[in-house]
Amino acid sequence: MARIKGALGAKKRHNRVLKLAKGYRGAKSTQYRIAKQAVMKSLTYSYTGRKLRKREFRQLWIARINAAARMNGLSYSRLMYGLKLADVQINRKMLSEIAINDAAGFTALVETAKSKIN
Repeated sequence: MARIKGALGAKKRHNRVLKLAKGYRGAKSTQYRIAKQAVMKSLTYSYTGRKLRKREFRQLWIARINAAARMNGLSYSRLMYGLKLADVQINRKMLSEIAINDAAGFTALVETAKSKIN
């Protein structure tokens, strides 16, 4: 049986990693061994970043809703409690958009929440 060398497979593997490492500084973009470590770490960061992005956006929406609610004389938690009692099913993303772009509409939602709390 003939001997099969791994040159072609190794070359493909190396090129795939180096292509992912394009744009990295120094040896990280040219040397396979170093590039492989950098790519593995960056892929880990990108996975983690996708999870963190959701968390950060939710924090932003809540901060915006809280600021707008306090301008209308209600805290964030009381607003959300009142909306739940009023059976208003609107997510935080849309609430923050309403708070930014439609102050009158947000005030109406706050009044609805206030009426259900008291």
